[in-house]
Amino acid sequence: MNNNKKPSYLYQYACREDEKQLAALEMRSFFGQDSDDSMIVESHVKIDPSRSPFIRERVEIMYEGSKIEDIVEQVKQIKLENTTFKVMFIKSSDLEKKKEFGLKQRRKIEKEVGLSIDGEPDLLEPQVFYGIMNVNWRWVFGHYEKNDATWLRHQTKPHSYSTALSTRVARAVANIAVPDPRGIKAIDPCCGIGTVLVEAISMGIDIVGSDVNHLILPGTRENIAYFGLEGEVKCKDIREVTEKYDVAIIDMPYNLCSVITPDEQLEMFQSAWRFSNKLVIVTLEPIDGVIIEAGFKIIDRCVVNKGAFTRQIIVCEKVNC
Repeated sequence: MNNNKKPSYLYQYACREDEKQLAALEMRSFFGQDSDDSMIVESHVKIDPSRSPFIRERVEIMYEGSKIEDIVEQVKQIKLENTTFKVMFIKSSDLEKKKEFGLKQRRKIEKEVGLSIDGEPDLLEPQVFYGIMNVNWRWVFGHYEKNDATWLRHQTKPHSYSTALSTRVARAVANIAVPDPRGIKAIDPCCGIGTVLVEAISMGIDIVGSDVNHLILPGTRENIAYFGLEGEVKCKDIREVTEKYDVAIIDMPYNLCSVITPDEQLEMFQSAWRFSNKLVIVTLEPIDGVIIEAGFKIIDRCVVNKGAFTRQIIVCEKVNC
């Protein structure tokens, strides 16, 4: 293995049919590319698979070859001292469709590869996981990491609303807004009960929240603290935000108590233009014209369905006038 070679990672996505557009938008945000129907992305970009509600697993490629024998020969280079390991055959969605590699064959491959590694195997509680995978009839082997589905635990927060984003959608929106948190300051200026805030903060994103409704904010703060997280949440109108941010996330008000007019929408986006360079909007209504009039250009988008709701996720960049 060439130690100077830039690391490469294989990510396998899994989602429902009605989530494909959202998963694809998250892919483009993370990796700058879409996947084909196999829902597999190969990239030099390293992403913790647990950040995404759609990435099922990641293999950091150490070795590859056209035949399984190529992998068996290469893994002999691995020397593990005082470290246990396990080799797992990772079924790709493409192989599942083709019904290739049954259980018996997969276990045989795991054993064959594992016996070639200089180390102590442990099938129950290994210290290191390796994955062996066949992608487009090319074999790859490397360190394996599975998604821990953190967002599922966030479904049990003390306060929630039926019209709020699901934790899966909220987590994806946070990733779309901030695919790489390093050096990025974000704001959710209409944070509501804090669904996006909880997901973003839990991923280490530097984000603050604010909302004009002071009655809701104690519940927002309690939701954040409930998971042992810390985050700043203030009672503030979006027009009063003066600090500068790299990105803002706005989940547009849409319940019966918070209907806003097109003029109010325009004022909201114009306010965001003053303090943010990038804007990710969640909306039930068609608002492209208002976005453009406020001084943003739309660079990407998708549609997300939840029951009777059809939301648009719109990614915008500031147009400097």
